[in-house]
Formats: sequence, structure tokens, C-alpha cells
Amino acid sequence: MIGLVGQCQFAYCGLVTSTPIGSKTLIGLLGEWRTDAAAYEALADRIRLLLIDGRLPGESRLPAERDFSERLGVSRTTVAAAYQRLRELGLARSVRGSGTVVGLGASPASTPIADGLLDLVKAAPPATTLLPDALARAVRDLPAYLVGSGYEALGLPSLRSAIAARFTERGLPTDADEILVTTGAQQAINLVARVFLTRGDRVLTESPTYPHAYDAFQAAGARFVTVPVSTDTEAGWDVAALVAGIRRASPTLAYVMPDFQNPTGRVMPASVRRELLDAAGAQGTLVIADETPAELAIDPHVVMPPLAAGAKGVSVITIGSASKTMWGGLRIGWIRAERQLIRRMLSTRANMDLGTPILEQLTTAYLIERMPEILAERRATLAAGRDALVRELAEHFPNWTVPHMTGGLAAWVGIGEPVSSQLALAARSHGLLITAGPRFGIDGAFERFLRFPLTSAPDAMSRAVATLVMAWPEASRQPFGEQGGLSAVV
Repeated sequence: MIGLVGQCQFAYCGLVTSTPIGSKTLIGLLGEWRTDAAAYEALADRIRLLLIDGRLPGESRLPAERDFSERLGVSRTTVAAAYQRLRELGLARSVRGSGTVVGLGASPASTPIADGLLDLVKAAPPATTLLPDALARAVRDLPAYLVGSGYEALGLPSLRSAIAARFTERGLPTDADEILVTTGAQQAINLVARVFLTRGDRVLTESPTYPHAYDAFQAAGARFVTVPVSTDTEAGWDVAALVAGIRRASPTLAYVMPDFQNPTGRVMPASVRRELLDAAGAQGTLVIADETPAELAIDPHVVMPPLAAGAKGVSVITIGSASKTMWGGLRIGWIRAERQLIRRMLSTRANMDLGTPILEQLTTAYLIERMPEILAERRATLAAGRDALVRELAEHFPNWTVPHMTGGLAAWVGIGEPVSSQLALAARSHGLLITAGPRFGIDGAFERFLRFPLTSAPDAMSRAVATLVMAWPEASRQPFGEQGGLSAVV
């Protein structure tokens, strides 16, 4: 439905189209939403969190009060009061004839992070110390490119050659014409979804998984087949479920993150890689290997060749990015694939944009030349973040489960109780931004987990855990002090 800006509280202009969300879908997202607070407050808080962390898209139209209350098992008065609370917070508005529409708009939750707030939402390091030199070199060399149009749909030849050489060094022989440069890894994922999926196609994904990949496939109309990834088994991936999912569902795509999987940090063993590729090849499934964090080893011996290096009789599209190794503000990603697949994606990419900024491409090409130095920096940063997290959680939350992390950007920590969403909300009120576990799952799963980025400095990690100590009693169902260590801290 359409609502005019003059009828709403949000700070944007033009016509806004809302998308309905059904009662069943919203209830699945809510999970275990009840707390010690009044029912309407607890319900409003959970919807607020779903909106903040992206599980509930902005401009979603909430279910009708009567139907939602009946399916949720509460009074209509409770639902009406929860919707009113969202309106008071500036997170919802009433649209005549359409009901209640939610959106962050100009609410405090959508504004830039204020001073004093600690952000553990983004698992991304600061810029490499080598970036200024590479940028200066790029600025110096840029004039040579100004005589052209500046449109490089495939990417600068120098950058494609550098990326191809890096793949070859890692054990996957690659030519420059097997590389397509994109504006970040997210554009690469969206491009793959747009080219290779039609509505109703099945996509096999890991669970938990990178949420923005799930969002991209969902937007393309995909149906999902999920494979568990765990931190408490030797293989990590449920191999039987992986093979059965491919054989029975014959998915069009299989999206995996085989190296330092986000959010679990697991590395797919060689035996599981072979099972995956064999099953995909037999069914004609296209494998998408997201290797964005693949080189971020803390312990160097765990580094493995790219997944595509073992591919025989199966097509593998590999996605990479400069964001996690060099800097998030360097919006450069890439796709490595067979030449005919590159050509297909190139023709579609032309309808999305006309290329990637030249200056950023030059900068990235120069940084790739110094990748060993960059990875040494990252190894030190991630090791410091890992050690600080392990130390702080052992002292303050000894009952939480902290996996052994050999690399990657984050730790997937088991918190013992299904209160991740409530803890994230409570932490926000104390100045800490952290993403609840269900953001990485489907339909409210993983309430017993939190993702901790390892990119935070040790002092920031200490502050974050101290904040969780304060927030825990507001979220936990245990009497205060029963979570080991808390009584000694307070």
C-alpha cells in the first residue's frame, strides 16, 4: 500500500510501499519473546530488535491485530499496546486502511553510532597501515586513466591480473579473464543470485550463515535447503545432511563458506570438500564458494587451497573481497569463475552498474602485491582479539561455550540459554551494539548463541564483556548470580 510522507513520522520523502508480513512468519521470527516485562513491552521490544538487526525489513506491514493475537495466543489488547509502543518509539506508523507499518526512519536506532557506544555488530578490521601508501600511489598513477571513459565493466586489467595471480599462488591456477571485479562481495552475491536463480529455485545454504547472502537469495525468490554447521563436532558440517540435501533437493545453487565460515569460524575439512563437490557435480548444482575471510588465518597451518582447486566435473564460482583483509571502506570485490560464466554475469552486470571506481581498483591492485604483510597485520589483530575474548569470558561467563578459533573474523559463542535477542536488546540500553544469534539463522533459530567479532581491540573486548555482565540479569531466566562468575563481579 502507498502512504504519503506527510502522514508519517519518518525523515524521508516520496511515496513508500509497504510489504505485508504474515502472522505465521512474524511468530517464527519472534522466537521465545516473553520476558519478565509486561507482555506488550516484551512483544514491542522483540519486534524492535527484529527491525534493528535486519530480520524484519523496513516498511513491513505488521499483521492485523485480531489475527496476530489469536495466532500468538495473547489478547488483542496486548498486540494493540505493543503496536502503540512501537509508534511511540518512532518505529511504526499507522497507514489508513493498511494497518501498522514499521521502519527505522529517523529513530535513534537508525542514526550513526553515537560517541560512547561500542559497536560489536561489524566483524571488520580497521584499515591496513599500508593503505595510505597504496592510495597515494593510486592517485599518482590515476592521470594515465583519465583519457578513457572510466567504465571498466570487467575491472581494470591490472587488478584482474593481480587477483588471478593471488589465486594461482594459493593453489588455483587462474587467468585474468576468469575474474570479474565488483563493487564489494555483496554485489557479487547479488549478481550471482540474479543471473542463476529464478523464483522457486532451491538454494542449499549453511545454517547458521552470512545473513546478507540469505537476504540476496530470498529476494530472488529462492527456497532454502539448510545444512547444519556446528562448533562442537570434528567435521563442523553435517556431511550426511549436506550430501542428502544436494541429492534429494537438486538445488540450483549451493552457497558455502568453506574457510573460516561466518559466523562459526569453522574450516571445511578436505574430506567434506570432496563430498560436497562430488554430490554437486552429480546433480548439476552450481557451487558458490564465499571465500571473503579465507586468508584470515590466526594459525597459519589451517590455510587450505580454494575450494575450486579440487573441482572436477562441477562448476564453482568463487567470491572474494578486499573489505575483510584491507578495509571495509575499500568497496572492491571479485568473482572467479569459468569464462562462459563470467560472460553471462557480465551481460547482467551491465544492467546494474557500469563498473567499479578506478581509484579503488588501483589501490587494491597495489595492496594485493603486499598481501603477506597485510595478513601478518591481521593475524596479530585477530589473535589479540581472540585471546582477550577467551580471557574475559572465562572470568565472567565461565559457563558459556567458547570454541577454539584458528582464524576468521568472529567467535560463535554458546550462552547457555535461549535469550540471545533479549540480551542484545539489554546490552544496547547499556551502550553495547551486538548482533543476536538468530540474525544468522532462519525462523528464529540460534537464540543460544552470540557472535563476537575478533576485530575489536582487547580493551574494547573487556568493555563489551563488562557491559554484558550488566545486561545479563535483564535477559537471563536464571536467578542473579547463578551464571558462574556474575556474583563475584557485581
